[in-house]
Amino acid sequence: MGTAALLTDEEVSAEALAVFDDIRAVRGTDYINNFWRALAHDPALLKATWERLKVVMAPGALDPLVKEMLYVAVSTANGCSYCVHSHTAGARAKGMSDEMHAELLAVIGMAMQTNGIVTGLQVPVDEVFEA
Repeated sequence: MGTAALLTDEEVSAEALAVFDDIRAVRGTDYINNFWRALAHDPALLKATWERLKVVMAPGALDPLVKEMLYVAVSTANGCSYCVHSHTAGARAKGMSDEMHAELLAVIGMAMQTNGIVTGLQVPVDEVFEA
């Protein structure tokens, strides 16, 4: 159970509804997910988060599928189940295959394992990596 109610379109402020309308337009869907509905309690934070997300997740040097997969990896490391689910769905919608998902999980698992080992051993960083 969440700590904030999920606001319906009828319950949100005009400012929050304008953000919902932009989310719908940008994503080409009528669906507003629970993250945005919970965040709608604070329309300024809702708008700031959405505006920043649009910039960061837009096509650039990294394509949108890679960005979604990175989001899954970071969300896994941060223990955010909601974001793992939503960005896995986003990655699948952008073309992530089952094989790509399996490799992604293998890389995440390997990184978590080696990160734990190197942190426990407090291995000093090689000079060539600091250049």
